[in-house]
Amino acid sequence: MAETRTPQRPSSAQRRVLAPLALAQFICSFAGSNMNVMINDISEDLDTTVQGVQIAITIFLLVMAALMIPGGKLTDLYGRKRCLLVGLVVYGIGALLSAAAPGLGVLILGNSILEGIGTALLIPPVYILTTLIFTDLTSRARAFGVIMALGGIGAAAGPLIGGLITSWLSWRAAFVFQALVILVIIVLSRNLEDPLPADPTRPFDTTGAVLSAAGLILVVMGILAADNNVWLMIGLLAAGALVLLWFFRSVRAKERAGKEPLLSTSLFRDRTSNLGLVTQNVQWLLLMGSSFTVATYLQVVRGYDAIQTGVIFTAATVGLLASSLAAERLAERRPQRTLIVTGFLVTIAGIAVLIALAGSSPNPWALAPGLLLIGLGLGVMLTPSVNVVQSSFPEEQQGEISGLSRSVSNLGSSLGTAVAGTILVAGLTSGAYAAAMIALAVIGLAGLTAALLLPRKPRLESDHVRPSRE
Repeated sequence: MAETRTPQRPSSAQRRVLAPLALAQFICSFAGSNMNVMINDISEDLDTTVQGVQIAITIFLLVMAALMIPGGKLTDLYGRKRCLLVGLVVYGIGALLSAAAPGLGVLILGNSILEGIGTALLIPPVYILTTLIFTDLTSRARAFGVIMALGGIGAAAGPLIGGLITSWLSWRAAFVFQALVILVIIVLSRNLEDPLPADPTRPFDTTGAVLSAAGLILVVMGILAADNNVWLMIGLLAAGALVLLWFFRSVRAKERAGKEPLLSTSLFRDRTSNLGLVTQNVQWLLLMGSSFTVATYLQVVRGYDAIQTGVIFTAATVGLLASSLAAERLAERRPQRTLIVTGFLVTIAGIAVLIALAGSSPNPWALAPGLLLIGLGLGVMLTPSVNVVQSSFPEEQQGEISGLSRSVSNLGSSLGTAVAGTILVAGLTSGAYAAAMIALAVIGLAGLTAALLLPRKPRLESDHVRPSRE
């Protein structure tokens, strides 16, 4: 069992590479969750409705999901570092515009449009660069462990950090905080090297980009319409499926004609990668679904404010951080399949403990053991799932698979919130809360099934991604 010890590079150099990539994932995950605790403050300050702010959040989700696959493809044309920096600048401008927004329209332009475009541009390079720079299983597991840990912390701690900033200063300061983090990432990215040269001569499938974006927008809109109108949901999902079918037929036609499509069908011929994508989708569904359900329960049923709710969520954050940062040691000792299966088992057990203890005790800290287990389980499997997918393809396809992988994860986040919201809207009581968590546990069993179907023998070496000798 040979190992390619690329980590001969000094640890300080590795930290310089990892720091901007991990912080980029952190701020994007933070942006996706922290606004949930600022809805009332924003709506009052901008003289709009809660529904208006929710629309802004929804549009952000739509823009990000629709543009993630084209964003991944653009990295091949213009280079991974350039797309990362452009995405950061666009995101930063959007954050500053949101902080100064005089009304809902400007907030939508800054937060929903510009931050959504910036996220779609900067997130694929994070995963592509990590895969190309860290070429053996152990070092890549460590790198993805740090990135996924900060991503999970951004999502789990977003409500607490956002709540603290909003309570102490204002909701506008939370967007200034995002802009400051973006500035730090840009500074740290100065010495980041792109292992592969850009190829501006490669064609860009504009038709495919439009069709994929339209299809994903319709699908996400259908998911988000689940708690309002079932027939509208069905109609939007059906329309989205038809547009995506049109997109895949267009892809096949281009491949038969010898042209390069937006997304190669070869991405779906690898059984291991397909199963890894399913586990990624379910993992983010569980993370965002459980976060939404527990946060709603604590604030609506038990009457806690944003800070109290965020403090209780620290149990999940601690669990996720601990297990994610142990990714390197775990990858050395256990196959990736084992880690993903274990993660699902621990997460489902955490949901069961959460339901049992929350229903039997009025103490808010009764939720902590379950949240801790959920955090530990998710942290154990987020990294190996990403590694399984990214490691399944050669470096020339990293842009495509990274965009597809992030789109699948974002759809999981959307579906998690929609599933929980649909059940909770029926009645915000302890019974509805338990029903939402049970539904998430059942979906978790589907993810566990996909994990059990993964091959027992992992790719120990980077068979597809070759070290760059720049």
